[in-house]
Amino acid sequence: MALFKGAGVALITPFNEDLTVNYDMLGTLIERQIEGKTDAIIVCGTTGEPATMTEGEKLSVIKYTVEKAAGRIPVVAGTGGNSTQVVVDFSKKVQVLGVDGLLVVTPFYNKATQNGLYAHYAEVSKAVSLPIIMYNVPSRTGCNILPETAVRLARDCENIVGIKEASGDISQVMKLAKLSKGILDIYSGNDDQIIPILSLGGVGVISVLSNVAPKETHDIVMEYLEGDRERALDIQLRYLDLINALFCEVNPIPVKGAMNIMGYNVGKLRLPLTELEESHKEYVKASLGEVGLIK
Repeated sequence: MALFKGAGVALITPFNEDLTVNYDMLGTLIERQIEGKTDAIIVCGTTGEPATMTEGEKLSVIKYTVEKAAGRIPVVAGTGGNSTQVVVDFSKKVQVLGVDGLLVVTPFYNKATQNGLYAHYAEVSKAVSLPIIMYNVPSRTGCNILPETAVRLARDCENIVGIKEASGDISQVMKLAKLSKGILDIYSGNDDQIIPILSLGGVGVISVLSNVAPKETHDIVMEYLEGDRERALDIQLRYLDLINALFCEVNPIPVKGAMNIMGYNVGKLRLPLTELEESHKEYVKASLGEVGLIK
């Protein structure tokens, strides 16, 4: 059974003017997602800027999110890193906070081999009892979980249940779908590939778009899964320009800019990420206007 089906939001982390975590706004964002029918909250994933947060901050944000969600929808916490032991230790600390699952990105920079990736995920799997979704995003990490490795892990590790596929390689996802044969839930990690991955048997998306358009992102997935594929495709295509705008600079720069434009004071980004360039801000604003998210 899937940890969740539908659209899981890759939630941003709002900051105050002094770049501390803005918990009041975080609560507002969580409530907005639940009201918008988001199917899961993914906290402290890439979009939440965990690379510039301390361990204490991440634990606090995850704990707050679990308490605010209060069992209404699943909460999945990002616990990935490039040291297996650090990931194991942090995942153990997160497990006791009451999350429903973990999202674990491939080790970055180290460039682990396929054997190294297998050993990494197997160690994390042994350390916790929570369901684990692997996160494959070679453009950011420098390594790629091949379908054979992903399926081997799913077969050998009972709690490795899914993969967020953001390789952008549909042929690779197709091979993964063929080899996994239902033992591994596939989530799109790219908002512009939701429908293609659902067509290959995927069960949902872990989405940046959901931050600005939770109901619409949920509808893309659920309309497709419930049989109205034409309507699902219509929504996907209607939001394509906005999706492209949300990736005009490295994520999460544009999505935080978009939320600020929409009137949600989510604050700035922590260095080394900087604010949207002015021309890109106009692009994001125009794209939000096209779909009626701002006037």
